[in-house]
Amino acid sequence: MTTDDIATTGEITRLARAALSPSFPGATAPGWLLDELERGLGGVTLFALTGNVPSPESLAALTARMRTAGAPLVSIDEEGGDVTRLGGHATGSPYPGNAALGAVDDPDLTRRVYRSMGAELAEVGVNLNFAPSVDVNTAADNPVIGTRSFGSDAALVARHAAAAVAGTQEAGVAACAKHFPGHGATVVDSHLTIPLVDADLALLDRRELVPFRAAIDAGARAVMTGHLNVPEITEGLPATLSPAAITGLLRERLGYAGVIVTDALDMRGASGAIGIPEASVRAIIAGADLLCLGPNEHADTLRATLAAVEAAVRDGRLSPHRLQDAADRTDALRRWLSGEVPATPDRDAGLEGARRAVRVSGALPGWAGTPPLVVEVESSGNIAVGPTPWGLHPWAPDAVRTAGADGDAEGLLDRAKGRGLVVVLRDAHRHPAQRALTTALLTARPDTVVVEMGLPVWRPGSAVYLATYGAAAANAQAAAELLGLVPAPDGTA
Repeated sequence: MTTDDIATTGEITRLARAALSPSFPGATAPGWLLDELERGLGGVTLFALTGNVPSPESLAALTARMRTAGAPLVSIDEEGGDVTRLGGHATGSPYPGNAALGAVDDPDLTRRVYRSMGAELAEVGVNLNFAPSVDVNTAADNPVIGTRSFGSDAALVARHAAAAVAGTQEAGVAACAKHFPGHGATVVDSHLTIPLVDADLALLDRRELVPFRAAIDAGARAVMTGHLNVPEITEGLPATLSPAAITGLLRERLGYAGVIVTDALDMRGASGAIGIPEASVRAIIAGADLLCLGPNEHADTLRATLAAVEAAVRDGRLSPHRLQDAADRTDALRRWLSGEVPATPDRDAGLEGARRAVRVSGALPGWAGTPPLVVEVESSGNIAVGPTPWGLHPWAPDAVRTAGADGDAEGLLDRAKGRGLVVVLRDAHRHPAQRALTTALLTARPDTVVVEMGLPVWRPGSAVYLATYGAAAANAQAAAELLGLVPAPDGTA
């Protein structure tokens, strides 16, 4: 098809629509979305916080309804661990996240866990999972990746990236390796600004790009770009909008031929200065095929983006053949999806992984009669994780949640008189209040047990220290079993 053919047959609008993946509020597809699906809308992105996922049953009904109108790529962020969008967003995930799987370092287990998560997604009609995160988390103070990464060693992350991709796609769901070219060396959140990755191509080659190569070799059907400034490559642009990053580095240097998806374009790292419609145009020009618009970007944003893409073609900024190329890639993904056979969920793999991930320093105490007082110290989350529940309180009815303010220690010590004391932290290395309260409790009660449910970077001088490498429900249960708050698998307390 020539440029004139596309321009005169109305193909521009159709091709532009095929590259977009908006969202919507609630558990019922609105009329505008169904109309757009009938016109060939490329995808739909689901979010728990917008009410898309009140239950697996309602989600299955929703995706079935959408498929009566079109053939969208239905995507979601289901990483397991701290980032969960199915039932786990309300209860905590039954699957440990990547940090725990990396701590176990059993790629076969990682493959089982991701196959099971993929099977659960397939059952509710989701066919594109924005996972795994294959970032090499080399910055301990990373505010957005952390336990979402398999670890800080590129080779370890690579072998688990390959296993996660294979497991997901064995369940008939497309895996999407993210966040290209790698979000692990950053110390700011791309939801809020453009993070800097201070690495030249040689460093990227031996660190950030190693897991992406492994994911590509494993057959990853999609790769997600990150809104990352890598000056040596992108020259100040976020990678999502950079032809040098998407076309030059991912397509040409790494030889990737599948679908390239953007991270949410409502994030300030992508559109803060230019707006979502213009960011969408630049992302397509750079080489992206499917644009995730963001959780609050609905009909108005979709229409504005369509208009911006159409105008860019008319003005000569965007080649209609670039739009055709994007549509060809997403069509190829749909054909692959139609031939896959779903697997069966295996939640035992999740709990097994969580149990194997726990690391214990010191001798575990035995609580004689009275259970310990469990103190959970609040920690700020991040936008990607959201307000997912965490902690040991499901197994400790009188657990205390505290902000760790000055003076809290005295009252907590008084409540813990005559019983054991457990303090539960989450990324204490990033939260001075957690460290200060824990130190005060340990000074008065050296027998205090410390449970770290984030990355175990800061380790206090406690008698007993448990690191779970994640705050999912499975991680919490594994810790509760070891502490005797819930019967252990062999039936002993």
